[in-house]
Amino acid sequence: MKDNISQRLPGVKKGVLLKDYTTYKIGGPAKYFFVAKSKQDLISAAEAAKEFKLSVFILGGGSNLLISDKGFNGLVVKMDISDIRLEDSTAFVGAGANLMKLAYTAADNGLSGLEWSAGVPGTIGGAIYGNAQAFGTKICDAIKSVEAMDLKTLQINNFTKSQCNFSLKDSIFKKNRNLVIVSAVLEFKKVPEGSPREEIRSKIREFLQYRKDKHPINFPSAGSVFVNPEILIENKKLLAKFPELEEYNKKGIIPSGYLIAKSGLCGKKAGNAQISEKHCNFIVNLGGAKAKDVLSLISLAKKKVKANFGISLEPEVQFVGFAKK
Repeated sequence: MKDNISQRLPGVKKGVLLKDYTTYKIGGPAKYFFVAKSKQDLISAAEAAKEFKLSVFILGGGSNLLISDKGFNGLVVKMDISDIRLEDSTAFVGAGANLMKLAYTAADNGLSGLEWSAGVPGTIGGAIYGNAQAFGTKICDAIKSVEAMDLKTLQINNFTKSQCNFSLKDSIFKKNRNLVIVSAVLEFKKVPEGSPREEIRSKIREFLQYRKDKHPINFPSAGSVFVNPEILIENKKLLAKFPELEEYNKKGIIPSGYLIAKSGLCGKKAGNAQISEKHCNFIVNLGGAKAKDVLSLISLAKKKVKANFGISLEPEVQFVGFAKK
């Protein structure tokens, strides 16, 4: 006999392993799991969660995410609103649309602005949520407006770019977890036919190659673990000991991977998780790693970098299903 939520929300499943939906390949079961393919699906899921007093987590592409080994004791909604529509230089995109697919679609239509995202295994919703960036470009650079639903009121509103409160790896949607991104409007730069369009594709290939060369793509990971600190080092002893810091001071940003490497942690393991030797701001799953293993390495990296540089590293990864401290 079906339980009440199954009757209320047709298509909902129980006990789905979340590790199968994350780039980390880590995570226990969801109490309930539902795939939203339309705005109405999302509304129905939110209504059911409200009726049955369930916590809700919206799952996009599963990157930048660490899910507890115990899973999530509520309703996980897999965002699969993935339509992409172009009108001249404007893109109307569902939150579940693949970021790389949009980058290639834009390039095929002579639109520039998303080349930096080549190789990023996320969705538009996730990219907006964390104001994803790479190679000096941020997703917010292309955002015109964002449509989002409030899980408490079930109201759907449009947010202008300024109302999104974008900052370093942050947005109003990250600060207010009740706001669920439904879709977005992006504005790209249209380039003429000919060689400029080939330059777009060339940039995509260049960024893909960079990630293949520099990132540990042969192992599951969540991408960069920590935000790169935008600070200046003024400690003269540190500047003398680590002369590279002078160059980072000029840029106003220090790679977290550099700080972790200089703290002697590259290659450090906990269980089957490891701080990558190829890029020390990645913690990789060597096979069968648990969330607790990753948490152990995150804690170690924060502790060592704080002791060595006086810098408090801020995790970029989102933590789901863990007890609040």
